[in-house]
Amino acid sequence: MKERDARLKEIRKLIKNNKIESQEELLSLLTKDGFEVTQATLSRDLKLLKVGKIADGRDGYVYTLPTEEESQESEHIFIQDFLRGYISIEASGNMVVIKTFPGHANPVCNALDNMNFDEILGTVAGDNCMFACTKEGVTGKQFIEKLKKLIPEIE
Repeated sequence: MKERDARLKEIRKLIKNNKIESQEELLSLLTKDGFEVTQATLSRDLKLLKVGKIADGRDGYVYTLPTEEESQESEHIFIQDFLRGYISIEASGNMVVIKTFPGHANPVCNALDNMNFDEILGTVAGDNCMFACTKEGVTGKQFIEKLKKLIPEIE
């Protein structure tokens, strides 16, 4: 996990300090800085960091990071989506089961995915229920406690 955190920090720094136009360019800079990363991992990192592209004032586009205000607004929207659909949450071992109103499992699952919890290995949504599997060493109960700190309205 340390390597990932260091890589994400480096990506932020590179985007802030350089006009980067492509993933290939960013991948090259990361490699030069000693990070071994695949294009697929970099793509996931950019999604996690919510990196976008803006016009560079010429003919191209460059990567940009969201402002703190944009990040908070985004998180608020995902929390509201979660609360709108969620009915209950329980854990057993490393599995978390979230019951939702019919048709709300996908939006709740999407909201949870976009909150970018490091503890989550993966999620699966049905119609009125979704499952989250936590990573090795993290219990479902530990994850629920962290989720409740972010969303105190969860009972």
